Amino acid sequence: MLSKKCQYALHALIYLGQHQDVGLIFISQIAEAKKIPKKFLEAILLDLKNTNILGSKKGKGGGYYLKRKPEDITILQVVRSIDGAVAMLPCVSLNYYESCGLCENEKECSINHLFSKVRDETLKVLSKSTLADLIKPMSSEGPFIASHLGDTLQNEPKA
Repeated sequence: MLSKKCQYALHALIYLGQHQDVGLIFISQIAEAKKIPKKFLEAILLDLKNTNILGSKKGKGGGYYLKRKPEDITILQVVRSIDGAVAMLPCVSLNYYESCGLCENEKECSINHLFSKVRDETLKVLSKSTLADLIKPMSSEGPFIASHLGDTLQNEPKA
């Protein structure tokens, strides 16, 4: 599950992407428009700046801006910069691996096997999806699901 911090980061980035032609955007503008607590947003934007997704200018007339085009910022980069691990279990994480200590042999663990598949599919979707996809207006199928998943979800039951 995405943390609230990551959800706020995505909303802030969408706002910045939608207003990139304006130039620098004040934290207060984003906070007000997206109803994100200003102090929390400051920490989030600093994290995004430290991972080279955002740039900023201090002082009068300062603010934040996207350092790259929206189509060059993957959702995977955002999630990893804010939440770290993408995997649902530490024993299947590629970058934050920790043994769960519950099974004798992870290679034979059915839980590990299943959640490795979940991780792999999640990584596929998040690495193919960009901020530009989230900025696009929603269609009847969602903003980008059909274009990124192709037939993967075509035969899946509707939730």
